[in-house]
Amino acid sequence: MNPRPEQGFGFLLHDIARLLRKRFDQRARMLGLSRAQWQVLAHLHRHEGINQRGLAEILEIESVTLGRLVDRLEAAGWVERRADARDRRARRLHTTAKVAPVIERMWGLGEVTREEALSGLADGERQQLVEALTRIRGNLSERAPAPDADGLGSAEQRRRLSHG
Repeated sequence: MNPRPEQGFGFLLHDIARLLRKRFDQRARMLGLSRAQWQVLAHLHRHEGINQRGLAEILEIESVTLGRLVDRLEAAGWVERRADARDRRARRLHTTAKVAPVIERMWGLGEVTREEALSGLADGERQQLVEALTRIRGNLSERAPAPDADGLGSAEQRRRLSHG
C-alpha cells in the first residue's frame, strides 16, 4: 500500500526543512536580516576567506545573486572584500567584527528551534534520527545514480521508491 503523498519520505523531509526555516525566520526577524542575508553570513562565518564563486556553490545560488547580497551586506558593515594574497585580481570574503554577536544569537535561535522540533523525542531517538539522516546524506552524496533509460534506476529501486 502506497502512503499518502504527504506521508512519503521526500515530502516529509522537504516539509520539515521548510517548517524549520519558517520557524527560524520568525525568531530571527529581530536581527534585521533577511533569510538570504543570514544564510550568507552563517556560511561565510564557517568558510571565512572563501571567494564569491565558492560561497555561491555552497549556497546553491548564482554568483550574480550572491554578488548583490554581498554588496548590501558590505554596505551595512557585515562583510568585507579583501584582496587575495595569491591573485591580485581576486577578492576573498570576510565577516566583520559586527557579525560575531549575531552569529551567536543565530546559533541560540537555531537551538531553540531544534529543541522545539525534537520535543517529545528521547535522547536515544534523537541520536538514531541523526544517524539515519547522516547515512541517507552519505548514500546520496557518495554514489552517482545508476545510468538507465528512464532515470528511475532498477526495477527494484522503482518498486521501493513507489512504496515510500
